[in-house]
Amino acid sequence: MKRRLGSVRARATLAATVVVAVALVAAGAAVLLSLRFTLTDKADAEADSVARNAASALASGFAYAELRLPDGDENPVEVLDRDEKPVAVGEDVEGLDVSAIDSDRLNSETNDDADDRAEGDKDAEDGGSLRAGEIADETWYGEGTATVEGDTADYRFAGVDVVTPAGVPLTVYAGAPMSTEEEAVGTALTTMLIGLPLLLLTVSGVTYVVTGRALRPVEGIRAEMAAITASEDLSRRVPEPDTHDEVARLARTTNETLAALEASVERQRAFVADASHELRSPIASLRTQLEVGAAYPELLDLDGAVEDTVRLQSLAADLLLLARLDAGERPPPDARFDLAKVVREEVASREGVTLDGVDSVEVRGSRNQICRVLGNLLDNADRHARDRVAVTLRTTPDRVVLQVVDDGTGVPPADRDRIFERFVRLDESRARDDGGAGLGLAIARDIAVRHGGTLTVGDAPGGGALFELRLPWEAPGT
Repeated sequence: MKRRLGSVRARATLAATVVVAVALVAAGAAVLLSLRFTLTDKADAEADSVARNAASALASGFAYAELRLPDGDENPVEVLDRDEKPVAVGEDVEGLDVSAIDSDRLNSETNDDADDRAEGDKDAEDGGSLRAGEIADETWYGEGTATVEGDTADYRFAGVDVVTPAGVPLTVYAGAPMSTEEEAVGTALTTMLIGLPLLLLTVSGVTYVVTGRALRPVEGIRAEMAAITASEDLSRRVPEPDTHDEVARLARTTNETLAALEASVERQRAFVADASHELRSPIASLRTQLEVGAAYPELLDLDGAVEDTVRLQSLAADLLLLARLDAGERPPPDARFDLAKVVREEVASREGVTLDGVDSVEVRGSRNQICRVLGNLLDNADRHARDRVAVTLRTTPDRVVLQVVDDGTGVPPADRDRIFERFVRLDESRARDDGGAGLGLAIARDIAVRHGGTLTVGDAPGGGALFELRLPWEAPGT
């Protein structure tokens, strides 16, 4: 059963069928009840009219034998006295069973008599309030049976009290046949029982077909995604239907995800290739020096071997840090440190760097990673500066601004975004040992972004490059 209902198409069809079935059953029940009530009201009106016509004749002084009562098959009539004995009956009427009306009348009259006695009404002692020649305003209704020419059938009866001019109290019972109601309700019920399954089959079929057409693009998307997974070709895209519905938006989002995944994989491949390329040179140099040293110990360049080893160690540390940043590593949310103190310590360890800024400013984040950002910016400035490197630290209402300025040639506007990419060097003719691996600025921007900040580059006021780090900051007392 679960496997049969495992598709959206089957579940949608079942849900639509159940909902329509419940709605149709509820609507059908309401129609049948409304029809029954309507026909019952019509039968009550007919029975009341016949009963009051007979009561009117009796109140006018007509003798029992002179009453013109309708045919018993259509409207059976019976006139009873106070002793419940019939004094006049309709044609061919053999008997009436109106016990339901008598019970209601008895209960009501008992309650009325009790109320009248409590109020001291004198008319209650005489057995009623009708005078000679009057007809009661109230009519009693109920269902019962009547036997006419030996056949017993169901009728809707109306009972009316009347007093003749001679002061004789009588009760007139008149009935209206229930056959019309029963036939109408039966016909409506039969029609519903036949039409409901047909309608449900139609709804199920239409829902199944429409749902299948609506989900056809989804199957196309699924099939293409399966093919992309099997082929590992991220350049392929899923078909986008020419509609403006949820499926079309799903296809567009899927293609955007594939494009982002493709770009990520390409960046990863480029990163691996660049890292391999960067590692190959110092490893090859170190190997050459060691092989020469093994063959000719007096020619071993220990300083060069140490330098290449240090460079390998630094490059490995940079790659490890980038891997952690790519994995989503973020500073602890409650970590705080004094950025001004960090800046003073870093500047003090370098020659020819000036500092201007606030004495203390506490920010959230990793102290070691922000130290790495400042160190990378100062290393970059040292490589490009002619004579001067300056650091300034200031605050705005919601940001801490750290600026590193050099008096070098600056960064061309076209390259100001590219320099933050990994393994990018603007001066390709520069030796690798002098220019680094091209990871420092990329690491600095990644760390800034992980701390909710930004790192940009522009022109310094006196010429050269101006690198600006902005970090979130909450002023004391806010």
